[in-house]
Amino acid sequence: MSKRPTQEEEAGAIDLTPMLDVVFIMLIFFIVTASFIKEAGIEVNRPDATTSLLKKNANILVAINANNEIWIAKQQVDERDIKSHIERLHAENPKGALVIQADNDAQIEFVQKVIEAAREVSVLDVSVATEK
Repeated sequence: MSKRPTQEEEAGAIDLTPMLDVVFIMLIFFIVTASFIKEAGIEVNRPDATTSLLKKNANILVAINANNEIWIAKQQVDERDIKSHIERLHAENPKGALVIQADNDAQIEFVQKVIEAAREVSVLDVSVATEK
């Protein structure tokens, strides 16, 4: 036989449904409004600059370390694959810009290779990250 809850038992029970609804709505709100930070994959010692401007729409980050290794989206990339990686990331956000984070000790030839690859896939907004 099933026992029916009495009026006292019903009054003492707490309904958690509204609280769970609020928690889920807050979770969705924070996920949607969060700004996701894109990283190139490695830390570099950027060159100092006296003047610099902040890029707000930089969605393609390319890092070149002191050993002239090229990193895009947390992956080391071969010189021959730079163009395809930039093209894929540019297709995801055509209005985005490319920022090169080159180490102080990186050779300029590798920076030039990244710039040329970006130009070949019609990414014209290219800049180099610096320390202020």
